[in-house]
Parts: sequence; structure tokens; C-alpha cells
Amino acid sequence: MAGSWFNVAVSDESPRYAYLGPEGTFTEQALRALPDYQGATVRPAATVTLALDAVRTGDADGAVVPIENSVEGSVPVTLDELATGDPLRIAREMTVPVAFSLLVRPGTVVADIKRIATHPHAAAQTRKWCAVELPEAEVVHTTSTAAASAALADDTAAWEAAISAPLAAEHYGLEALFSGIGDNEEAQTRFVLVTRPGTPPPRTGADKTSLVAFMREDHPGALLEILEQFTSRGINLTRIESRPTGAALGNYCFSIDLEGHVEDSRVGEALMGLRRICADVRFLGSYERHDGISPTIRPGTSDQEFNAASAWLTRLREGR
Repeated sequence: MAGSWFNVAVSDESPRYAYLGPEGTFTEQALRALPDYQGATVRPAATVTLALDAVRTGDADGAVVPIENSVEGSVPVTLDELATGDPLRIAREMTVPVAFSLLVRPGTVVADIKRIATHPHAAAQTRKWCAVELPEAEVVHTTSTAAASAALADDTAAWEAAISAPLAAEHYGLEALFSGIGDNEEAQTRFVLVTRPGTPPPRTGADKTSLVAFMREDHPGALLEILEQFTSRGINLTRIESRPTGAALGNYCFSIDLEGHVEDSRVGEALMGLRRICADVRFLGSYERHDGISPTIRPGTSDQEFNAASAWLTRLREGR
């Protein structure tokens, strides 16, 4: 069939993936980690919104976008896009170590470098390294790390080096003068594969569930009421943050990641509890954790114990 957004002919079996571009970014590196990447048709999108809209319209089967960075925090545009518009689901998460390279045109040496270009986030994560290794060089900002590399490769840039993802060297014919640079060796970016709504992947025992909870009204204890749905069922939250809904000042929703799968009894009951007290709950998906860590199941919160309690209540209601 022909995919209009991709503007190429693809087979019915070939998955189509959009991703936050341009080429040569950490997002493309995350995309390449998908099991079916080799047989897929891929295309970069200029923004997170465009990548996700390609999924909503059916022009792409999935989109890979960044959602969280261990240094810079969450990616607001991704959180907001998932919280609004036609529903989407997270089907998979991947992490990529944030280890930059200093890319140059072939033949460039350290003494030639007067200006270095990169994205502001990359500049923030390599500030100390630049101050130590290239103290005389000026760092200028571009729209993306890959854009800095592309301009450098075209010989149209007003800089002699670019701080970028290592993959950019492959795309733009550049050389890595330094590799693995950065101020935080443990820095990682978390990416998600977003698809249209469907049945979640089977639970693995090491899963994560994402959702957005919209308060019914702003009142004392509103957040506590939401949190109690998880604490009373022994569910650990791996991330929670408030985002404005855009409706009015002080009107917020809560973007939440939690340990467990929607098929887990404790998670299912927590979702039902949220649905009762919230104006709305948007389920964003259950999927395997990238690190494979299984949650600690507190006494009284296992599926067996939930089932036993339900059976006990049934017997009471039946007079047994």
C-alpha cells in the first residue's frame, strides 16, 4: 500500500515508524533498538507533535519520541500531547545513554576549533567538559544536535565542530574528534514507542503503567486522594508531575508512571478508584520496563490475595 505521509510504497507487512528528527539524533538511536527496525520504513518528523499526529492519522504505525531525561527532566511537549487529543498508547520504552561526540569535518584538529554548535540541552550537559577541554571555544546553540552536524557537513556553518549523538557522524560524513563526552556519565534519555489504542502487551512481571489523572475540582487534599489509590494497594510510583490542562489557571492534571500492569489486580483496582474520584483518567498503556526490574509485592496486594478477598465477599453476600 502507499503511505501518504511517507510518500513511498510499502508492503502491508512493513511497519511504518515516525520519530523526532532530524536524522542522526538519539531518538533515531532509540528507534534502531526496536526488534522490527530492520524491516521497517522510517521517517523523521520535525516535532514531537508531527510524529504523534502521523500515528493519529494512520500515516504511521508508531512513533518514537523522548519522554524523560535523567538530567533535564521530563519532555513537556510529549506529556501534553499524550494527555490531549485523540488517545494514544505507549507500547514500549527504551533508554539511550547520553554520551555525546565532538564531530568535525575530516582533517580538523583541536587547534582549528573556535566555535562549537549544539542544542541547548546538549550544551548544558557538556558545559564542564567544554570548559576543561576547549576553554577558548565559543558554544553556540542550534535547533538540534543533528542540525549542527548537518550544517557542519555542508560546509555552510560558522562553526568548526558540533556536539551531537554519535550516529550523526554516520549520516553526515563527519569524524569524532572526541567520543563519550559529557558531564554526567550516568545520564540517560527515556524514549517511548507510541501507537494507536489497542490491547496492551501481555504482562511480564516487570511492567510499567502510564496514565493521566484529571482532578474533578481543586480542593484541599485532592492530590492526596489520588495518591491514596496507589498507597493503599501497595503500588510504587516511578514518576508523577503536574501539568496545566490549559482550561484555566490552577487547573492541573497529573502525569503518572507506576509499577505494574493493568492486568494486575492491584493496578486494576487503583484505576477503578481513580475513575471514581477523578473527572477523567486517560490510560496511556502498560508495557515492559526497560530495566527488567520487578516490583516488590507488599503483603495483601498480590493477585491471589485480591482474588481470595473477592471470593470471601461473594460468600458473605450469598449467605455462606
